[in-house]
Amino acid sequence: MPPAGRLLPPLFEPPKELAPFATRPAHSRGRFHPEAESATRTCYQRDRDRIIHSAAFRRLKHKTQVFVQHEGDYYRTRLTHSLEVAQIARSVARVLAIDEDLAEALALAHDLGHTPFGHAGEEALNAATAGFGGFDHNAHALRLVTELEHRYADFDGLNLTWETLEGLVKHNGPLARPAGELSAPIAEFDARWPLDLGSWCSLEAQLAAQADDIAYINHDIDDGLRASLFSVDDLASAPLVGPQVGAIVARYGALELGRLIGEIVRRLMSVLIGDLIAQTRQHLATALPRSALDVRARGQPIVILSPPMHRELAALKAFLFAHMYRHPRVTGPMETAKRIVSDLFDVLTNDPALLPATWNAACGEPGDAQTAGTVRDYIAGMTDRFALQEHRRLFHIEISL
Repeated sequence: MPPAGRLLPPLFEPPKELAPFATRPAHSRGRFHPEAESATRTCYQRDRDRIIHSAAFRRLKHKTQVFVQHEGDYYRTRLTHSLEVAQIARSVARVLAIDEDLAEALALAHDLGHTPFGHAGEEALNAATAGFGGFDHNAHALRLVTELEHRYADFDGLNLTWETLEGLVKHNGPLARPAGELSAPIAEFDARWPLDLGSWCSLEAQLAAQADDIAYINHDIDDGLRASLFSVDDLASAPLVGPQVGAIVARYGALELGRLIGEIVRRLMSVLIGDLIAQTRQHLATALPRSALDVRARGQPIVILSPPMHRELAALKAFLFAHMYRHPRVTGPMETAKRIVSDLFDVLTNDPALLPATWNAACGEPGDAQTAGTVRDYIAGMTDRFALQEHRRLFHIEISL
């Protein structure tokens, strides 16, 4: 053990310069609405700051990740999840010598388009709007940052850089499909300012997607144990995480739950991040991209887990699906949440006068496509508690989740 107050030497020194394959602020394709750039921040730092200060980002505080808010203050929301994704993305970006600010901006923005009540809310809103184009949270995130945020006098949206918009839309892979099969918001924006939908995105965007997976697996284990949806014994036999539990018990014996969870998450996260860095470095050494354009032109992702780790992670996700995401304490409230979203869409589409004045002004006739689209945007922006409040106001019944 080192003497108290002393730090162990670092295992690596962070790179002092960006690698050739990083996305460079000086090479940005710019913004849809031309602006003078900041004298004190790069364009990607500015994007990150605009995302943090947006209303959509603040609303993530009261949007479900897995547990609805009444379950307790310890469980993750979309906001705390996004912060954890950003921490992982920024840390790994530093090791890989790619742009930390772009990776962080994309991590912070990746869930902006989510509805209230998590995936259950999205499913309900997509079903309710099936005749009007449906609903996709990535497409809605693009609408938020290009149209629906009204913070600036000169333009709608946040006027983010091309690289941030590209990563927001394509972080899960290319969208190489006919325009008629794309979500309307993506197709319409791409027609105005092409986002190269058929190519892979930047390394920073690929990293944000992987950081999302790593973050949610770890914090769902944390939340699931705290909520007693599964036990430590269950976890000891689970794929990937089981050996970590065994090693902790062998070294420390019985631990209080908080310390045990902390050790499990710390070790599992280290295993996943270590594999991601090693595999990505191997791919970079093989591909030898000389620029961010080479990354996009490669035709396959570079920032990925190794095949064995990917298989183990998939098996761990299956464990969580069976023990957590399909647990009655999760699915019961979510079925009620779906009904709330469907009820709100039906009543507001058929009587848009019930909407706030600014939203009502954007509607057409009751039941038409323009009104349905406006109501869709209105509901998608709701927090869990505001959706419950609106349902209570409109239907005069108290629903608890």
